[in-house]
Amino acid sequence: MELIVSFAVGLIALCIIMKLLSLPFKLMWKLITNSVVGAIMLALVNVFGAGIEITFLKALLAGIFGIPGVIAILILTYI
Repeated sequence: MELIVSFAVGLIALCIIMKLLSLPFKLMWKLITNSVVGAIMLALVNVFGAGIEITFLKALLAGIFGIPGVIAILILTYI
């Protein structure tokens, strides 16, 4: 009985540790995906004649927020 309880406790501890370690990877993957989509959207907007100057701040905004960040840049540019 002691072996079963210790195995169950070890399995639960392993599951908790793996869940805690996978959280930063999920967040990093989402940030990378948003960055790529944001950069592509900024490039497409410039190709179709919006004439937006791409600065570090605008690239960062598009990278963090993705498509909504690009839309916000367009709105702020033309206001």
